[in-house]
Amino acid sequence: MNASGIVRAMSFLWRRCKFDFPRDLKGYGRHPPNPQWPNNAKIAVSFVINYEEGAERTVLNGDATSESSLWEQTDRPGRPGERAFNSESDYEYGSRVGIWRILDTFEAHRMPVTVYAVGQALEMNPEVVPAFREGGHEIASHAYRWIDYHAMDEKLEKEYILRQLKCLKEVTGEYPVGWYYGRLSPRSKALVWEAYKQLGIPLLWESDSYCDDLPYWVDVPAEKDVESPEGMLMVPYSYDCNDLKYHSTTGAFSPHAFFEHLAAAFDTLYAEGLAGKPKMMTVGLHCRITGKPARAMALKRFVEYVASKPDVWVTTRKDIAAHWRGKYPYHKGHL
Repeated sequence: MNASGIVRAMSFLWRRCKFDFPRDLKGYGRHPPNPQWPNNAKIAVSFVINYEEGAERTVLNGDATSESSLWEQTDRPGRPGERAFNSESDYEYGSRVGIWRILDTFEAHRMPVTVYAVGQALEMNPEVVPAFREGGHEIASHAYRWIDYHAMDEKLEKEYILRQLKCLKEVTGEYPVGWYYGRLSPRSKALVWEAYKQLGIPLLWESDSYCDDLPYWVDVPAEKDVESPEGMLMVPYSYDCNDLKYHSTTGAFSPHAFFEHLAAAFDTLYAEGLAGKPKMMTVGLHCRITGKPARAMALKRFVEYVASKPDVWVTTRKDIAAHWRGKYPYHKGHL
């Protein structure tokens, strides 16, 4: 069989397995559902803190190289078998300083956020857990390690998912009801669903999606022949309203430009809400990025901007998912 034949055969197999979540290029179209946000809010705003520090690649964790992504010198790849003290130290800024500066900003305005928590990162700095809980923030799952899962085999990835769920239960006292990978494999979404089912715990939302401004349901391939399928609720995340742009060749934002970008996105979605089509907005943050002084000022400015507007619901992804499930329950074949 030639190369093109192998590709066709693999594509055929993917279409018939539990990992096959079909694409949907139609979505809600021109007439999206009205989410009917609480108190007639014109927009729901979800701030997300990615808590990853200490769980990134490092030879101390048995990795071949240390982390080279999303730090101040991203153009310097790690050397095989060697610690990278510079990148380690930059990550440590996030857990030592950045997280507290970010939390202070949100808590000064009584704004709850969702924390994408990497299990190993919480294990290495458990003092952040009571701070998250006391501040009214949601602790969701961002996998056990902040690594690329693409090449990991199915069995090992499933073990990592179960380990993460056990870890967050032990560290926080409860299982997370939401999950976001970021560096997922083609098998990840199905394996997450499978692990939650295995443990008999609810998965209220999953966020490895960037395709909409509203939550939406997807059918789970493994439920194809199930009498009462439950589906998977996707609460889309954002790469454009995300501080990773500071370290990206597709962004290269200054703090002023980042604020302007966030404000423009907010204004557009807020205007749509005023016109009768409310949406949600997600802002993704990292402790070692936005936690730096200059960038923290951009966040503070945007938080104050949001706080100055009427009819805005700043909330967690858990509450957005619970609201959507109440207004638009799943049925098989649902968009």
